[in-house]
Amino acid sequence: MATLINQSVADKLEIDKKQVRRWVRYFEAEGILGLEEKRGKAKGLGKGRPRTAPEDPEEKITRLEAERHAKKALEDVKGG
Repeated sequence: MATLINQSVADKLEIDKKQVRRWVRYFEAEGILGLEEKRGKAKGLGKGRPRTAPEDPEEKITRLEAERHAKKALEDVKGG
């Protein structure tokens, strides 16, 4: 019976029935709080997505020059 209900909800929302089943499991485990969005909610030191280090200016210049030369070489091959 639950499978039919999950499929009906999935069809209505145009999502995969596995997602509906996941929501049901979260609700069964944690109640309404289990349905709260958790991504991006990490708090505290060392939690959440790590920050990316800015690109070294010299490495960026080298990369951009290489891209420019590659583009120029491609244009030369194409006859442009």
